[in-house]
Formats: sequence, C-alpha cells, structure tokens
Amino acid sequence: MVTTVAVAIAVTGTVTLDHRPGQGRRVLTLLPDQHICVVRADQIAPDVPEALALLDPYRPLTLISGPSATSDIELDRVEGVHGPRTLDIVVVEDT
Repeated sequence: MVTTVAVAIAVTGTVTLDHRPGQGRRVLTLLPDQHICVVRADQIAPDVPEALALLDPYRPLTLISGPSATSDIELDRVEGVHGPRTLDIVVVEDT
C-alpha cells in the first residue's frame, strides 16, 4: 500500500494519517504487509506538540512509528500483528 500523510514528526519518525484523500481508509492502513508513505518535506514537524497543532482533532487519526510488533507469552517478538510488517517513508522535496 502507498499513501500520503497528514503530518510527519521528525523527532520520533512518526507519520500521521487523518485519512483524507490519498491516505487510504483507516482499516486498510493497518492491514498491509508493506506500507509506503510519501511525505512532502513541508509536512514534517519537528516534534509532537507542533505536529498535533497542525491536525484537525475531529478527524480519525492513525499514528505509525514503525512496523507493529508484539511479544507472545514466551516473549518471542512477532512483527506485523496490528499494522504493517514493513514501513517505508519516502520524503519528497519541492524543487
């Protein structure tokens, strides 16, 4: 799956989707094995408070900080359980 983003957060490497056109339906962004996010350089906020100030609090938000992972009862790490197994972020600069 390839989507755009609403805001990216530099300090945490998090991308935020508010599910406007180009960002995919919320349920679909949590299911793909690989998720590629295309981020314009001007969409990158330095930290969480500045990113949240740019978002509409009434929109459904999905924050993705990397591939999802969990551990089972034996503490074996399993990736891709509640989200993409692989997350790639492509930053595009306007020239």
